[in-house]
Amino acid sequence: MEENNTFQKQAKAIYRLMVGLFAIFGLMVAVILFIMVDPDLTTFKGTPEQTTYVAVAEEDDYDKIENGIHVRTGLKEAEGLMAVVNNCTNCHSAQLVIQNRMNRERWKATILWMQETQNLWDLGKNEDIIVDYLVSNYPPTKKGRREVLSNIDWYVLED
Repeated sequence: MEENNTFQKQAKAIYRLMVGLFAIFGLMVAVILFIMVDPDLTTFKGTPEQTTYVAVAEEDDYDKIENGIHVRTGLKEAEGLMAVVNNCTNCHSAQLVIQNRMNRERWKATILWMQETQNLWDLGKNEDIIVDYLVSNYPPTKKGRREVLSNIDWYVLED
């Protein structure tokens, strides 16, 4: 009977050892999972004071001019700028106005074409103000030929 008793004691010791190892393993898994969920360990830092942030809308000045340039459109500051902004940028980008450099006759012809085909409204007395602004700030520029090639080491092609 004593052999049976020692066997039971050994089995209980092994059982306790297995339960202890399993508990340690389970605890390690729980710690690893907790660190994965909260790597900064903010749970132990206490509750921070609740701070309420209020967003204050900052009004943009859409007609702001910096360094002589209308910020929203990129057009140059001059007399007639707002007439151009109000009448031209309703339908297309100001960059289209900037890149199409024309003289007075071509601007008037373009405005007439837009009125006939693109449903541009009658500009009335603003037409002269707009054309004056465009001609004075975005006149046609001469695009010359390319620069003359110089200092080129020419060679003869062989057959």
